Amino acid sequence: MSKKLRELQARKATHITAMRAITSKAEKEGRDLTDAEVTEFDGLKAQIDSTNAAIDREQLLAMEEASAGIEIPDNAVITVSDRAAADPKLGFHTFGEFAKAVKDSSSATGKIDKRFAAAPSTFGSEAVGADGGFLVPPEYSKEIFNLAFTEDSLLPMTDNAPVDGNSMVFPKDETTPWGTDGVRAYWQNEASTAAATKPKFGTATLRLHKLMALVPLTDELLGDASALNGYLPNLLGRSIRWKTNESLLNGSGDGQPLGALKGGAAVVVAKDSGQAASTVTTFNILNMIARLPPGSFPNSVWLITPDALPAVFGLTLGNYPIYLPMNSGIQGNPYGTLMGRPIMVSQHASAFSSAGDIQLLDMSYYRTITKSGGIDMQSSMHLYFDADATAFRAVFRVDGQPKIVAPITQAKGSNTLSPFLQLGAR
Repeated sequence: MSKKLRELQARKATHITAMRAITSKAEKEGRDLTDAEVTEFDGLKAQIDSTNAAIDREQLLAMEEASAGIEIPDNAVITVSDRAAADPKLGFHTFGEFAKAVKDSSSATGKIDKRFAAAPSTFGSEAVGADGGFLVPPEYSKEIFNLAFTEDSLLPMTDNAPVDGNSMVFPKDETTPWGTDGVRAYWQNEASTAAATKPKFGTATLRLHKLMALVPLTDELLGDASALNGYLPNLLGRSIRWKTNESLLNGSGDGQPLGALKGGAAVVVAKDSGQAASTVTTFNILNMIARLPPGSFPNSVWLITPDALPAVFGLTLGNYPIYLPMNSGIQGNPYGTLMGRPIMVSQHASAFSSAGDIQLLDMSYYRTITKSGGIDMQSSMHLYFDADATAFRAVFRVDGQPKIVAPITQAKGSNTLSPFLQLGAR
């Protein structure tokens, strides 16, 4: 017998005892029940009827659970919780539906949608959703994050570490086995004293920088939820992706990541002797590959300005083309391959015939940190209250820098090596 059933039967017994006490008292005094006693007796009877119904339900459940092989221990505790908070979309089906609810809840006569979670804001009390802003459901923040870092994104190519705090320190060792410092090995003569060496470690500190997009939308636009569902996430994602890519390549390091091409390890590969302007030669491409560190070629990608593509398409090595179009190249690369490595056509490359119009990059030599949870997005109707508009704000926090601070000096070669290469101006 379950604990619940025992409790119900005990409750029924208590009611029966109380009813018996009423009738016994009247019999002892040789009289009928008074009106008050009749009312009390009927009330106890109604409670017994209710308890009997509960006992019947409990017994039915016990029988069904036994037939299904479910056994509930006597000391089990059954709790009921609201699962709405666990929904990654907090009950909203689309981003457009969420944005429209922001607009409706923010109006003077609008009713606050119960699906909203209050978020702090400088424009009003945190306890009131319309004053404090509305936190975007996490599912939609994730959707924007995915849109921001797909297609030509460079961030997934880097050595990335999500962090919960604001910074992270990485130990590093930039010594080479043929260099003059760090751990080295020596041939040892018999009975001679060994030459002692020690590691040479340094550190690199990355601190998150804030990349923000602020988008005010009129209440008229927010009223068209279906259009907004495909409008705002794509715009935010496109802008965040562009700014992040540009900083990973050309960032100054001041309030933003230090770009791979702005660090001390980047190398510009000179043009051929006497090479004409607005041309690309096979030796330009081969000389760039020759400057990659060992092991970098399988990780490398070409970043090329669109105007340089016609000059690349006809390149050959002997009788063999070094450019392969999409149907002959690696699947999933819409612009084909150059010497077997995928081509990314990008506006981040420099203008044709200037330094950096063709780049060869191994971004695994570039380290990044991002804030755990991806993009944080919030909304407020107070910033542009006088314009009858609601502001949506997306914040992405990221930092990055090259793992090495200088080109790699070869043991016997004359040229330095780098994972971040640009073709020089022609």
